[in-house]
Amino acid sequence: MTTTALETISQTQAEAQIRHLIDDHISAICAKNLDQIMAHYAPEIVIFDMKPPLALRGIDDCHTMWATSLPYMPTISGMETQSVSITISNDLALAHWVARFAGLEPNHPAAQMWLRITSGCQRQGEQWQIIHEHVSVPFAHSNSADCTNA
Repeated sequence: MTTTALETISQTQAEAQIRHLIDDHISAICAKNLDQIMAHYAPEIVIFDMKPPLALRGIDDCHTMWATSLPYMPTISGMETQSVSITISNDLALAHWVARFAGLEPNHPAAQMWLRITSGCQRQGEQWQIIHEHVSVPFAHSNSADCTNA
């Protein structure tokens, strides 16, 4: 099956929209703007975060998690992202990347760790929303490879 020019343009536009969603979500987190953070999630969001509980299901659980977490997050100027990969099929997209907090003192523990992030997104009309998010931190036992570099 060949790809038409129209399909290529549509894929390129969809990828740009997903990249914008990721960037806007990161900006909202950096600003600790709860309303802006929540605007990116679909009502049926499922989140597997790096801290308990194992799963958050639905927008209310998601809101509670962010509302209780934001006061404890360090003040950051941004996030350094690497290896952003986006795969799109019609109204579904999967994006994954690694990121770490920027604007912290170099010896701050949060500046030392990379996060692995995967977001499943769904398009509703012209708007993309996150329907699944998975955030994890690599585990390095004493004899394993370094997990501080992306």
